[in-house]
Amino acid sequence: MGLTFPASAGYQRCLRGLYRVQAAKPEGETAPMPAPIRPRRSVLFMPGSNPRALEKARALPADALIFDLEDAVAPEAKETARAAIAAAVTAGGYAPRELVLRVNPIDTVWGHADLATAATLPIGAVLLPKVENAERVRLTLELLDALGAPPELAVWCMIETPLGVLAAADIAAASPCIGALVLGTSDLANDLHARPARDRLPLLTALGLVLLAARAHGRAVLDGVHLDLADAEGFAAACRQGRELGFDGKTLIHPDQIAPANAIFAPSVEEVARASRLIAAYAAANASGKGAARFEGRLIEALHVDEAQRTLALADAIAAREAS
Repeated sequence: MGLTFPASAGYQRCLRGLYRVQAAKPEGETAPMPAPIRPRRSVLFMPGSNPRALEKARALPADALIFDLEDAVAPEAKETARAAIAAAVTAGGYAPRELVLRVNPIDTVWGHADLATAATLPIGAVLLPKVENAERVRLTLELLDALGAPPELAVWCMIETPLGVLAAADIAAASPCIGALVLGTSDLANDLHARPARDRLPLLTALGLVLLAARAHGRAVLDGVHLDLADAEGFAAACRQGRELGFDGKTLIHPDQIAPANAIFAPSVEEVARASRLIAAYAAANASGKGAARFEGRLIEALHVDEAQRTLALADAIAAREAS
């Protein structure tokens, strides 16, 4: 059975964005075009109440920046931070980084004003905190539509509570506007009463459930932050674990975390070379009428080729990102 969505105004806004992308296809092309891979190895939270940080971010090699109006900003500084972010983003200079605005929940006194600002800014997505059900997503999309947000504006969802983890599949399926699920591991560990552990064993069930939900519905998925800034080895281990699990990248809280995240979540030279060899080996086998091939001692099929092609596409996207 296929997914069904309510024919709401917010949903229609998202479809307009998808149709606009399809309209950009080369003339005569009829096959659907997969969404291009976008590197999200390093996604840095930037407190909106820190003008110096907003300025410095223009020169940081992060793949994406999350301008934060929620946890990183004290209540008395919310209005000032919103204005500072709006001025900084409008002034520009952040390309080619992907820009995201984390807003306050819509049931707070700041939430609607945050969304109104997001609707006017040249950003790629709005990040919703503590999402626990699909209805919150749909309500937010209705508000963004009423506020005149462009159809291309995506919504990212923070999954940072036990309820959010258990509802992750419904949240991921709530709308075609959902661009990513983002783990909030600090809040989640607190709610679970979990003890700190380098192997993150207390969180593995939640990490797996959110990964499954994201991949089942074609969404990007980002691992949570590492709070111990003095523990570079632990941070690198968490990045390696996140990549092995299948995360696209990691959310960060300090610029020093960007370089190791970029390195660990990128295909290595050896991985790129192996992917090219695998694709060539399968093509040779396919040309001789075989649907599978033996490659470096292992059986490979079309699914392995798909992943190898994804590896090459990600490497190309990273190279283009770093050259711009």
